[in-house]
Order: sequence, then structure tokens, then C-alpha cells
Amino acid sequence: MSRVDAVRAAVRGSRTAQQYDPLGAMGSRPLAVVLGAAGVLWALLVSVFDRDVPGSPTLSALTVLLLAASGAVVVAASSPFRAPFPRWAYVLHVVLLATASVTSVAAQWGPDRNALNDFMCLLTATGVVMVAPYRPWRDLAVGGAVLAVVDAVTWGVAASVFPHQVPVAVAAFLGAAPTLVLTAASVVFAWTFAGLAERVQIRAGSYSVARAERDGIAASVQQDRSVILARDVAPFFAELRTREVITDADRDRARAIADGIRRAMVADADRTWFEYAVVVEGGSAESVDDPDGLIATLDAEQRTVVRTFVRAALGAATVDPAGFHAVVRRAEGLGAPSDRVAVRMELAVDDSDTGIHRTFDPYFAVLRVTFPDLDVAVRPSSLALRFSYDQH
Repeated sequence: MSRVDAVRAAVRGSRTAQQYDPLGAMGSRPLAVVLGAAGVLWALLVSVFDRDVPGSPTLSALTVLLLAASGAVVVAASSPFRAPFPRWAYVLHVVLLATASVTSVAAQWGPDRNALNDFMCLLTATGVVMVAPYRPWRDLAVGGAVLAVVDAVTWGVAASVFPHQVPVAVAAFLGAAPTLVLTAASVVFAWTFAGLAERVQIRAGSYSVARAERDGIAASVQQDRSVILARDVAPFFAELRTREVITDADRDRARAIADGIRRAMVADADRTWFEYAVVVEGGSAESVDDPDGLIATLDAEQRTVVRTFVRAALGAATVDPAGFHAVVRRAEGLGAPSDRVAVRMELAVDDSDTGIHRTFDPYFAVLRVTFPDLDVAVRPSSLALRFSYDQH
């Protein structure tokens, strides 16, 4: 395997579907909520109405609480405002499910003859599926293997103490089989998705963001030149054609027009892609406070995300482009590295807090994955975003 292939494999093994497609992961979040709620409800109904062994009601209640806690961890950690899904949350989720698997068997300790009320071997399996969009395939494989081992041991021990017609090894395998199957499916999903997303990004790179933005800037500059020609130059030449003598006033006016064109060209040369993006969407270049041109140090992916948000924000019916303001500075503060850049954007939004969230939540989800330290402040009629990044 070449060095490039090794790097790509490492990246694919560390990135998640949520990081490649935050909007898709946001759309799949209701499935995690439904699976978690359905699992708790099933465990509760079985524990109350379908117990073939007296067992321990206290341990049954503990099992239900552990399941509810694991579901709550997934629902909270999968929020787009907490993206990406942290590893500690996944570890806690697996530990809670493994503990619930043990307490479930202990709660019905005895000669269990009804396989339908052994719900935990299925819930550990769906527990892995719940987090498939949020963790890389290696984590899914390890967590699923741990849960499968716990299921096999607990059901195997119960089968050895209370033997039935099924051999102990078979009972242990049956306890672990659902988790093994759905873990394999989740691993294949995470691996395949990462590979497809990587190939899409490579193909998209053939027409780079930098080239696309150069084309957009060129079009913007051409439009500006056309405006100057139509507003100043053409009328002036039309007047000169009707005169027999060119006066000093005409010379002064021609000089003023030339100076104006020169100033516009200098201003265009000094503008960054970010200022052009704001101007194209109806804002003002003066609303971007970036004296050192630091915004140019964003990489292609980050630039695409920021530009998409700016286009959506300034194009929204409730946003006044004149109220947009952005400040880009080197990050300052305790422990901040010298090559880190901080960005603050503020918008005037004629909408309620709920309406602002409804409009911009999908963009916040993408920004959160791209800039993990994103801070969003939604206030009446205003929206403020803060994030930082390392220079590239």
C-alpha cells in the first residue's frame, strides 16, 4: 500500500458519516430517537407483563433505567449543536448497554424458557445501529464486539446453570448473533459511506473551489466594470461627440473618471474572496473587517461551508444584507496558538428565535462539524456566530 493510500485509509477510518454528510446525519437522528424510545418501551412492557421467571423487579427496573440512560446519551450527543458525536458518549452508551444486558439476565435468573422476553440481545444490536452515522467503523466494530461478548457470556452462563435442550455454546451464540449481524451491517455502512464520500470529494476537486471562486470573482469584476462604463464613461463620450471643442472642464472630468476607475481596480485587487461573496449577495465589502486578509487561509472545504452560509444568510427574506458584519482576527487569549484565526459574524434578522433556528439549523449543523468550536447566539432580531480555525 502506498503512502497516499495509507493516509486515505486512515482518514476513512477516523471520519464518520456525520462529518462527511452532517445534513444526512441530522435527518437520520429521528431514527435514533425512535429506536431508543421503542427499546425502552419494549423492555418496560416485557418486564411488567411477560416475565416467565419471578426474578428481581428491582433489577428489571434498573435494566429499563440503563436503557433509557443509553438512549438519552445518544439523543443528546447526536444533536447537530454538539457535533461531532464524541467518543466518550459512544463508550458510555456501550457501557450502559452492556450493564443492562447483565442486569436483564440477572433480573430473570432462573429456568428461562421463553426467548421472546429476552429483549437485551436485540437491543444491544439496535444500540449499535443507532450510532452508525456518528462513529467511524472501527469504533462500531469494537463496541459491537464488546456487546456481543457480554451477551454471549451472560446467556451462556445462564444456560449452563439452568440447562435446557439447547447446548450452552448454541445458547451463547444465539445471544450474541443479533448484535454480531447488525454490527457487521453498521460497519459496512460506515466504511462504504466514507469511501464513497471520499471519492466524491476527490472528483469535486477536479474543479476546485479556488477555480470556481476565481470564475465568480472575474464575473463580479466584469459586472463592476460594466456598471462604470455604462454610468460614467459612455455618457461622457456621448457628450464629447456633440461638441466641437474639448474644454479644460472636459479634461478634468476625464481625469476624475480615470481616477475613479483606478481606485475601483485597486479596491478589487485588495478584496478577498469573502468580501466578493458578501458583495455578490447584496452586502457591502466594508462590512468585512479583515485588514490582514486572514480569511484567505481557510482551506477549500471550510471556504465552501462559509460561502454557502453567507449566500443562504444574505439571501434569506428575513435578513437585511446591510446589517451583516464580519470581523476576522488572529485568535487571542490564554493558550491560543499564534496561527489560529477567529471569525465573528453578525446578522440582523427580522424573525423570532424559533424562526431563526428553523431557517438556519441545517447550516449550523454543517458549520458545527467543520468548526467544532462554533458558538451560535440567537437573540431577538439578531444572529451572531463565532468560530476559529488553524491557518492552512
